[in-house]
Amino acid sequence: MRLHREGNTIMLTTGLVLLALNLLAYFYLFSDSPTATTLLALVSLVLFVLVVQFFRIPNRLLTTGDAQVIAPADGKVVVIEETTEGEYFKDRRRQVSIFMSPLNVHVNRNPVSGIVRYFKYFPGKYLVAWHPKSSTENERTTIVIETPSGIEVLFRQIAGAVARRIIWYVKEGQPVKQGEEFGFIKFGSRVDVFLPLDAEIKVNIGDVTKGGVTVIAELK
Repeated sequence: MRLHREGNTIMLTTGLVLLALNLLAYFYLFSDSPTATTLLALVSLVLFVLVVQFFRIPNRLLTTGDAQVIAPADGKVVVIEETTEGEYFKDRRRQVSIFMSPLNVHVNRNPVSGIVRYFKYFPGKYLVAWHPKSSTENERTTIVIETPSGIEVLFRQIAGAVARRIIWYVKEGQPVKQGEEFGFIKFGSRVDVFLPLDAEIKVNIGDVTKGGVTVIAELK
């Protein structure tokens, strides 16, 4: 396991603030109360571990397959439905949405290989990630990859009530590989994937996914 570069500043800042707070408590605030200083130290350790684990990148054997669509994120499947995608396709698609809690790994991975045909960033609101309007009103990115067989897959990073920063590493015209990082969402949110209507969905509502590993659909 390694730690993501997006967490370097946050982890360092958190560590320094907690260290300063504990030194202040030990020498001044609770100098006559070993119980209080010990309790503060334990709480600080737990908080620091929680921040560090958020930026972890576990070692995984990634799944690859030309006809397979791989989960772009760790989390839980919260939506599987036929819907109208109105930004790019402007027609009916199958949508699979994965909710990412603050305890999940937050690396986002390309669900398919191909060429990035479309990218757009939208500033917006911070509704809770499971709100029906979060996919159209929250801060978000939209990415479309055309696979080698000519099928386009759209996926969308969506910020939530806690997630306040979306990171992306792709641009239009760029070739990408399945399983490689395309972005990161700090502190929880969701990713929507829009597929052709004839795609065979391989997950169910409530299933837990692993980014880069779980097959969520197969393309025809």
